[in-house]
Amino acid sequence: MSDYLLETRNLELAYGPFHAVDGVDLKVRAGTIHTVIGPNGAGKTSLFHCLTGERQATAGKILFNGQDILRKPSHGRVALGMARSFQLTSLFQNLSVRENLRLAAQGRDGLGALNFWRSVEHKRSHWDTADRVLERLKLNGRAETLAGELSHGQQRVLEVGMSICAKPTLLMLDEPTSGMGIDDIPLMTELISDLGRDHTVLLIEHNMSIVMSISQRITVMSHGQILVEGTPDQVRNDERVRTAYLGEAA
Repeated sequence: MSDYLLETRNLELAYGPFHAVDGVDLKVRAGTIHTVIGPNGAGKTSLFHCLTGERQATAGKILFNGQDILRKPSHGRVALGMARSFQLTSLFQNLSVRENLRLAAQGRDGLGALNFWRSVEHKRSHWDTADRVLERLKLNGRAETLAGELSHGQQRVLEVGMSICAKPTLLMLDEPTSGMGIDDIPLMTELISDLGRDHTVLLIEHNMSIVMSISQRITVMSHGQILVEGTPDQVRNDERVRTAYLGEAA
């Protein structure tokens, strides 16, 4: 059995002659925090779209737990154990924090979530999941607060919490610290590091101090292709990375 939970082979996403993803061979080892970085327009989010089924890749393979999921729809990939958070929050603003988490847990049932004749015990399990995640997010004190009343940073944390309510094998985070204030970033960093203990985490992130501190593996993209892949030290010391990305961020 492969050590890689997720693997792509010569993956492409083409819009006519333009290749947003151009022959990417990505390998994400199970049980690691793996970060994808690169300058704007490098193809990071397009790669995520292909992996989650938001966009249909035009060539190549996507192997998840050894199964080729290239043609599988996005909801089918969720059922296999993939979950994703987005750059923009997608919360139920007029529901409480706890209710948002409960709905996320209920969503794991798929179409069965609409079966209103399910047992009380089954429904209680969704609340139990919500309460466990609440504690992990350190949002217990805001359980009954409407999601729309949270700070932006807390909303980002809640969205990550909703992703883990589905109990995914692979958690994909698209710029989880985007727009967060400096006081909220340490909480998100600690949360991602903690999640890496029982999930495989694949994330896109621009904050290089976070990337270097929590990642076991880093993939650097440029112009839709993989430029460099390695450990944080290998990436930090690679001259090509300094030229393509790190130098720009300095």
